[in-house]
Amino acid sequence: MSATASLAYSWRSAARTDTGKVRARNEDAFLDLPEKGLWVVADGMGGHHNGALASRLIVEQLAVLPEGNMSERLVSLRRCLHDLNRRLGQELTVTADRPDPVIGSTVVALLMEADRAACVWAGDSRCYLWRRGRLYQLSRDHSLLQQLIDEQSLSPQEAARHPAAHALTRAIGASEQLTLDILEFDVYPGDTLLLCSDGLYQSLSPDSLGAALNASSTSLALQRLFDEAMDGPCRDNLSAVVIRL
Repeated sequence: MSATASLAYSWRSAARTDTGKVRARNEDAFLDLPEKGLWVVADGMGGHHNGALASRLIVEQLAVLPEGNMSERLVSLRRCLHDLNRRLGQELTVTADRPDPVIGSTVVALLMEADRAACVWAGDSRCYLWRRGRLYQLSRDHSLLQQLIDEQSLSPQEAARHPAAHALTRAIGASEQLTLDILEFDVYPGDTLLLCSDGLYQSLSPDSLGAALNASSTSLALQRLFDEAMDGPCRDNLSAVVIRL
């Protein structure tokens, strides 16, 4: 666990990733940099090598973003992700003769400065906020399932029956043009934020997520999330970063 301070504001965070019970390798990656007010979760796709490469590139490049105010950092972060989208697209061209040439990754990134936060994402890795006893999902999945719910007015249960329901509609490296979603918001003392890959939240109910995030510390919240998730099938890699103001 680590902490940093900006004026009267301080953040504590804890992060962890696990292969889970079924996958042979871990294609997730995370960034836990409270001293920079920056946290990231990336979930790679495209087979063991390609997925791990994509998620690792994202966290490595975001870790060295230049300093600046919130607006400047947000511009730098977006530019970096667009550059990586082009780079991974070029990697795809080079490896197109392979059986599975897909190479890409979801990303959810959180920037904080004083009492302001900005969440940027592409794909179905999520950002949650636990505030005053209530859980809010701040990000909106870029998946076929969510698209079916939005465009065809299907219930989540009906949309989930589609054979490709969990296919991504956006990801870094997935298409020539990348569209990022951005949410800026105020944060308050006691707020707890969670960044996680789908392997974690698909293993837990919203009530379980909230109960874990209500723990007295970020490290304890993280431990509870993984303990409960690992009690289930854990068919995918699990990654989470818990941040508290």
